[in-house]
Amino acid sequence: MRRLRILTWPVHGSYFNTLATIDHDWYLPVKPGSPPGYGGRGRAPFPPTIRDVDASLVQELDLDLVLFQSADNLERDAAALLSPAQRRLPRVYLEHNTPLPHAVETRHPFQDPHGLLVHVTAYNRLMWDNGVTPTCLVEHSVAIDPSARYRGTRAEGITVINSMPRRGRRVGLDLFLAAREQLPLALAGFENEGLDGLGDIPYPQLHQRMADYRFLFSPCRYTSLPLAVVEALTIGMPVVALATTELPAVIENGVHGYCANDLPTLVAAMRRLIADPDHARQLGQNARALAQRRFGLERFAEDWNRAFLRAVELAA
Repeated sequence: MRRLRILTWPVHGSYFNTLATIDHDWYLPVKPGSPPGYGGRGRAPFPPTIRDVDASLVQELDLDLVLFQSADNLERDAAALLSPAQRRLPRVYLEHNTPLPHAVETRHPFQDPHGLLVHVTAYNRLMWDNGVTPTCLVEHSVAIDPSARYRGTRAEGITVINSMPRRGRRVGLDLFLAAREQLPLALAGFENEGLDGLGDIPYPQLHQRMADYRFLFSPCRYTSLPLAVVEALTIGMPVVALATTELPAVIENGVHGYCANDLPTLVAAMRRLIADPDHARQLGQNARALAQRRFGLERFAEDWNRAFLRAVELAA
């Protein structure tokens, strides 16, 4: 695939860390004060292929493709930043999330027969009403410290979710709190004030910290496949999670961890992992093998390059 010059607005930091490993030239618009989508490179150790550009100068760029990642990008930013010619370029909308407000009745805002809508899970693609827009699937991968490996020496679990008080039942705040009353569970993530957590652990150090805990607990009721789950699998950590959205197609009970929709069943599984580190270690080995097979960086890059090629063809 030829090298592309791509404009995008990052809305999911850890996802863009992975996307940035794909060898194209990426342009990130920036504005004073770094409003959402306009923070640019920030302090991340990105390669020189990731470039900041003042938002007022975007129309001067010679671009090949525009990658939208939010409805605001589509409905507000494109009109404000892009020239008429740039708005006719090959265009991709990366949908990170499950449909809201309704799981099966929500039409996707990107309606364009000459664009491409990329979903990150098969569940998301199934549940969104995609309308006239062609779709494809690019499952997650993660670009994390390759030396991070599961140790599981702490006889407790960890949950890694941001903004739990604000997101509430959708990410399983009530389930996390109920489980934490019955067994030791740590919480990492930003905007979790009042929940007695570990706070916002910098991404480059997060997975080494996670690796000490016995398992990851994901209480999310209705989100896309959480990147924390993929990160845990990648370092070889067993996962305990609700059997919702894409997770039943990822976690096999008693193989990579445990997956159920009954909290007492999940609490029993977590207690077993706390009591039996050898069992947890075996599940973690299986989890890492799954991650290497299904969520590897090479596969991720190949899928994205196929998506970009298709978007170019659709816009021709």
